[in-house]
Amino acid sequence: MDMNQYLSMFIDESNDHLQSLNENMLELENNPEDIGIVQVIFRSAHTLKGMAATMGFEDLSSLTHQMENVLDLVRNEKLKMQDFIFDTLFKSLDALQSMVQDITQGGEGKADVSSIVASLQAIVKGEGVPSGNSSSAPATKSSAESGNIQLDEYQYSVLEQSIAEGHKVMHINVSIREDCQLKAARAYLVFDLLERYGEIVKSHPTVQDIEQEKFDRSFSLYYITQKEAAELQSMILNLSEIETAEVMLLDQDTLSQLVSGMKETAPAAGVPSEEEAANKTAGKAVPDADKSKPASRIAGGSAPSRTIRVDIDRLDVLMNLLSELLIDRARLEQLANEVKRSDLTETVEHMSRVGSDLQNIVLKLRMVQVDTVFSRFPRMVRDLSKSLDKKIDLVITGAETEMDRTVIDEIGDPLVHLLRNAVDHGVESTAQRIALGKPETGTVQLRAFHSGNHVFIEIEDDGSGIDRHKVLGKALKNGIVSESEASQMSDEQVFMLLFAPGFSTAEVITDVSGRGVGLDVVRSKIESLSGVVSVESKLGQGTKFSVQLPLTLSIISAMLIKVGSEKYAIPLSSIVETGLIKRDQIRNVHGYTMIPYRDTHIPVMSLSQLFDIPDFDEAAEEETEMVVVRKGERLAALTVEDFIGQSEIVIKNLGKYLPSIQGVAGATILGDGQVALIIDPNAFIK
Repeated sequence: MDMNQYLSMFIDESNDHLQSLNENMLELENNPEDIGIVQVIFRSAHTLKGMAATMGFEDLSSLTHQMENVLDLVRNEKLKMQDFIFDTLFKSLDALQSMVQDITQGGEGKADVSSIVASLQAIVKGEGVPSGNSSSAPATKSSAESGNIQLDEYQYSVLEQSIAEGHKVMHINVSIREDCQLKAARAYLVFDLLERYGEIVKSHPTVQDIEQEKFDRSFSLYYITQKEAAELQSMILNLSEIETAEVMLLDQDTLSQLVSGMKETAPAAGVPSEEEAANKTAGKAVPDADKSKPASRIAGGSAPSRTIRVDIDRLDVLMNLLSELLIDRARLEQLANEVKRSDLTETVEHMSRVGSDLQNIVLKLRMVQVDTVFSRFPRMVRDLSKSLDKKIDLVITGAETEMDRTVIDEIGDPLVHLLRNAVDHGVESTAQRIALGKPETGTVQLRAFHSGNHVFIEIEDDGSGIDRHKVLGKALKNGIVSESEASQMSDEQVFMLLFAPGFSTAEVITDVSGRGVGLDVVRSKIESLSGVVSVESKLGQGTKFSVQLPLTLSIISAMLIKVGSEKYAIPLSSIVETGLIKRDQIRNVHGYTMIPYRDTHIPVMSLSQLFDIPDFDEAAEEETEMVVVRKGERLAALTVEDFIGQSEIVIKNLGKYLPSIQGVAGATILGDGQVALIIDPNAFIK
């Protein structure tokens, strides 16, 4: 059987599990006594191990198994989590991530992890534990047997307590068909299914033996769930190459009698009768032995997954086809208006409504929360702050903000670099902060929010800020600016020098940043996404990097406007309102052109002047149409000649032949085939 067809799914799910492991480990580090978190971590590691073994990546499976041994002791309260254990487990996760990355690039997922494995094994044996810690070596198991399944006292008490709390405890025996070529893979599918709806307490043979196919054709296990026995059995039998599935629901009496009866190797009350055994052999679920006791349902149980994975290339093809459809729709609408036939108009209107619904669905398919990128940063900041001996809190807001998947995939590396700079160069050391009267714990804020048709991501620290004189000194030394240019530069212009190639003000080169691979890489990547990056800083108070990115790279709603012979599109999401303004309302205030607007004054700009449109003289107009646009809380007005109407437009890149033009986000093709430039209002609001 060719396993390559499952490789893409394995990589995606492995990355999901590793992300979950990192997040839960960070949570456990803050709440080391919470066994519930340990259980979640253990299940995720166990699933990853099974997947790796099934796919034949033995190194990955083996390392995860060593982690599992440590986590098993912790969840059974035989080992207490401590700093050195956290560090070892985090190193293990990093190694696993490297292995998965190697597999992604066509490798076999191999790595030298002997030192990590040795550390994990020492933890399990109770060796190498720092003195004075309360952890201990694993306790000796006293066993109560059920057939070949040996339960220690803790596992037995878990089953008893689960029954007492109204959960369903089951004994499950599964047989795989004799002609099955991949017994371990089929067993993994059963374990994966069961772990979605409950918890496996113990299995025989052991999970490791099953993964290595060291079993005949059947295996059994104790299981806690909320599912009904018949439903669970049906789901198991629906899996490929499963021959039989025997599911027996247990209560306190049958659990005790089954365990003791099996231990004495003699029949006992509560063991299935001949009739029940016959039913089980026929593939039927065995009902509860004590029907007078109603089964309780666990509240808020898991539901089957309602999501599927789709290759991003397929979504790109779908978006391109939809884009062509929208251009043709606009052309049809224009032709229908010219022909003026009612039946044609009705058909085109219906097609427009269906097209709009289709467009909304396709756009939503492509939208992903920025949390998919943000979620990996807490772990990164934790590691960096420890390596730099700093205390730093990372505060994330707006993680639910959505962006186009294409943008999300590309923005991760620039944000990593900006965060590393904030942690390394921005936030001072603990001693320096105390000497300056600041809290010893620095704060780095990571924010995301929508503004019009853009998403803004801000990284702000409360550190030392940027020293204007230091930056200028370095720029003069490197020949980036001249003395005359330097004397006339504003603070904002000076701070933007940080994005010059090879520019770094770091006095000491660290493993974190300051190696000459500077912020120029960040700006190049952001600009390739039609984005903009800017810097604000106050010496001694902190620095804020702001990244402006397009919400989507495909389709938007826009207001079409006319200025002279030119047509433009303004994203509807940036527009507050439209209106008329008289020439005598326009005033000059401190050198700025302003108009009164709702008990305040806002700046006003003429599009004809901004874009040098020769065939429209705005000065000759007594009153002019205006569009009020917004960026965050700031407003501005743009004057235009006339409004054409609202339309759904397809964003087209201007290409490499045209230079970047301030205020222009792209272009679109209108229904009559004419090209209209798309205005970026954010460029005009400072």
